[in-house]
Amino acid sequence: MSVRTYFHVDMDAFFVSVEELFDPSLKGKPVVVGGRPNERGVVSAASYAARKFGVHSALPLRTAYKLCPQAIFVDGHPERYRECSQQVFDVLHAFSPLVEMASIDEAYVDMTGTERLYGPPLKAAHLLHERMKTATRLNCSIGIAASRLVAKITSDQAKPNGVLWVIPGHEAAFLAPLDVRKVPGVGKVTEQNLHALGIRKVGDLARLEDAFLEERFGKWGLALAGKSRGIDAGGWFDTEIGEDTGPKSISHEHTFSEDTAEVAQLESTLARLCEMVGRRLREHGLHARTIALKLRYSDFSTITRAHSVGRPTQLDIELYEEIRLLFRRNWKPGAAVRLLGVNTSSFEEETEQMDLIGEARHERWKHALAAADKLRDRFGESAVSLAASMRGKFRERTHENPAGLPGKKPER
Repeated sequence: MSVRTYFHVDMDAFFVSVEELFDPSLKGKPVVVGGRPNERGVVSAASYAARKFGVHSALPLRTAYKLCPQAIFVDGHPERYRECSQQVFDVLHAFSPLVEMASIDEAYVDMTGTERLYGPPLKAAHLLHERMKTATRLNCSIGIAASRLVAKITSDQAKPNGVLWVIPGHEAAFLAPLDVRKVPGVGKVTEQNLHALGIRKVGDLARLEDAFLEERFGKWGLALAGKSRGIDAGGWFDTEIGEDTGPKSISHEHTFSEDTAEVAQLESTLARLCEMVGRRLREHGLHARTIALKLRYSDFSTITRAHSVGRPTQLDIELYEEIRLLFRRNWKPGAAVRLLGVNTSSFEEETEQMDLIGEARHERWKHALAAADKLRDRFGESAVSLAASMRGKFRERTHENPAGLPGKKPER
């Protein structure tokens, strides 16, 4: 079997770098993207200058300000990021037809068999590196390996603005001295569990028997065993590049800057969240059977309530009608709310028919929202909205997997 060649292309400090394109005065300064320092949100991205102070993504904005009060805090601009991500995808897709956008700022590229076009892997990576900079004015780091897992770890080691190749057969030696947290999929909890077993480096993990890891961690333990040896195993790596298995659930949530018990504001926010979820459902060609409400009060007590609908849907208005019912049945009138969320799952094909009156209404909304999506594609996500959501408008949270992710849209 021939050895495969994968690139993992990771854009350096992507959100910050895009902001610098629009405001060059930000370059070299501590910059935090995600909101204002007095808001409840979290950091979406931090410049390398800000990271030196301990600021990182997912950190509360208020904590980031305490760590680095001299930082420049800027609101995220999702439309800019989507546009630049499309440019990144276009460069990659012109380089190889087998591209998988893992998020808005990173991608896997299957470069197997391209030596006649671009030369050996390292030469090809430097060529792609130059093309990316020329086409997008953004820097990227590229990891090269015989597995996607090692390529991803390698690109992280190559940051910033570097290229690194792990020669086939040297994966275990490369991984051995790295912290186990470097393994994709190993979060804080798994890291703590591994540390409790005396496992701190990937090499420590590789020395354990598969049976021991399976006994301790189940199927995830077997995946860990494979990953420690540089093998694509578990999660993202179970499918081929370009093979779209689709999401298991789609959700959006919003944390209010100030807790509110105003019912009009709460229901309007739910309508906006349903618009965002519906947009993602249509983008993936999915219809949700199960719709769930997430409601968090001021004291952080949180409830979730789900309902299965008779006919799976992807329409904003139908999602909103179901969510509003769940909200009215479960909200404690007068209780201040900190967070609202809308989640959809149990995806199916749309098959069941309504009565004639209901079917006509469904079709009208279907056509109206298809037209609205085209306007959003052209003018941005806030170009068209339900009247019910107008009062609940809030800034779209900057995150790695937004609607309109390049390479993810089904053909229409």
